[in-house]
Amino acid sequence: MKEITYTITDPQGMHARPAGLFVKEAANFACNVTIAKDGKEVDAKRILGVMSLGVKQGHEITLKCDGENEDEAIATLEAFLKENL
Repeated sequence: MKEITYTITDPQGMHARPAGLFVKEAANFACNVTIAKDGKEVDAKRILGVMSLGVKQGHEITLKCDGENEDEAIATLEAFLKENL
């Protein structure tokens, strides 16, 4: 299992558009991908779960990838976060 912690820098937080793009990116990988914030963990491949976290600017999230191609998944998703959020 691979895990990273990231602090959201986008002034609007993880709103619908970047959350949707993130979910599409996560869906490209066979491994399990989850996002956790304040003790709540959701499937990163489901838009409603990601939106339910209510991630705003300055919030810290933990991204976990577990399974097949987890190394590639964590690297790609971390790059997405840095570029978009």
